[in-house]
Amino acid sequence: MKKKFANQKEAKQLISKFGAEFAVVKNPGYIHPEYELYPLAPKIKKPVEALTASVMDMDGTTTTTEALCIHSLEFIIRKLSGRMIKQQWKGLDSVKDYPHIIGNSTTKHVEYLIEKYQKTFIHDQIIKSFLYAAGWTIIYGKDAKRKDEVIQNLKDFNCSALLKDQKLIKLNPSSLPDDDDEVQICDYLFSQFSVQFKKSDFNSLVRIGIDVYYQRYHEILERIKLGEGKFIADNLFGDPEKHLIEAMPGIEIFLPMIKGLITSNEDIYFDQLLIDYEIKSGKKFPKKNIDKKRSTFKKLCNYFINDPLKVAVVTSSIFYEADVVLREVFKIIYAKLDKMIPVVDDKIKILNNFKDYRNYYDAVITASDSNEIRLKPHRDLYSIALYKLNIPREKFTQVVGFEDSESGTIAIRAAGIGLSIAVPFAETSGHNLKAATYICKGGLPEVILKHNLFR
Repeated sequence: MKKKFANQKEAKQLISKFGAEFAVVKNPGYIHPEYELYPLAPKIKKPVEALTASVMDMDGTTTTTEALCIHSLEFIIRKLSGRMIKQQWKGLDSVKDYPHIIGNSTTKHVEYLIEKYQKTFIHDQIIKSFLYAAGWTIIYGKDAKRKDEVIQNLKDFNCSALLKDQKLIKLNPSSLPDDDDEVQICDYLFSQFSVQFKKSDFNSLVRIGIDVYYQRYHEILERIKLGEGKFIADNLFGDPEKHLIEAMPGIEIFLPMIKGLITSNEDIYFDQLLIDYEIKSGKKFPKKNIDKKRSTFKKLCNYFINDPLKVAVVTSSIFYEADVVLREVFKIIYAKLDKMIPVVDDKIKILNNFKDYRNYYDAVITASDSNEIRLKPHRDLYSIALYKLNIPREKFTQVVGFEDSESGTIAIRAAGIGLSIAVPFAETSGHNLKAATYICKGGLPEVILKHNLFR
């Protein structure tokens, strides 16, 4: 099309050619326009003759880290209001708040929280929280882009002198501060820089909230890397045995299967799949269907041996976060497969694919590949995934996408993928998933057992 501008009538005519269903995506408050319209790929309900690729979300679909994200978002409100314990504030509401803080960009999550809870904020707490988050990120943070954003915020809030503070610079970057250290650093930075702190408006509070969120989340990830997982689990959730990062049920079967790696011992994988189905759905798979599904599963494995899929993981997390999480979850998948697979010729080949997530995925797409303002439900991340997988537009109908959230299922279809599969978990059970082609509450085990991966 040569025409570069259109009036309203012409625009309507152009839009009408893109389909019958559109998603209305609200932009952050500082972006023009207020809304964007995305034409959605038609839902593919019939079994597909051929599959070429799979694109799938990380948090909530591949692995469970949402508890950490929710904790870090709740931490923003606790810090800015000074209500740090349950007796002062019980925390975020799973019914009223969770649908607004899972699945979208961090900016949208924080905008919602600031708008709802800002009346509870205390001015001095806002300053203390920001200065500590900024100082922590500069000294201990591992993500360069995050540091750049914090430096810009320090300049905008008239606190850039913090960057040259000798007491802060002399802190040991390899030794994370404990609770007592945090109090001392917080009080010191407040005494030095609170006077010149520029008053914050709504958008500024959002930026501060984002800095506080990332500081908390990245601190937790760093401590997990340092082997302090049990301490963190006990400290945050009162349960040292709680797995902070865990593989979603069925993922240890699904991933090797679609890559054509299951070439023998299909019964072992299938039996584990039945266990995972019960874990995810809360009910046993019907006995009368098991023999038939076992045979179908073997045929499906054979199909992917001949036609393995290209696979991309797509996440609104920045690369630093995704790298930590995927490394941890692939350790878990590797251990499960090592225990499950008997000593056979193909065991080493399978395990080598899971020694490192980079051995397995054809593409890893994170928020670092785009921008905070273009994350889900915008299509960008999934469009980048399709490009990196080298899938031409005429083959988008041969791609299957998996998401656990409302924004994710919209993003998949907005990118041109008509086979958008919702695999919700507890925290996203309240999401509106009408954009999904199928809603599989039994997760990936249901996708395989009940839908034969839509073939």
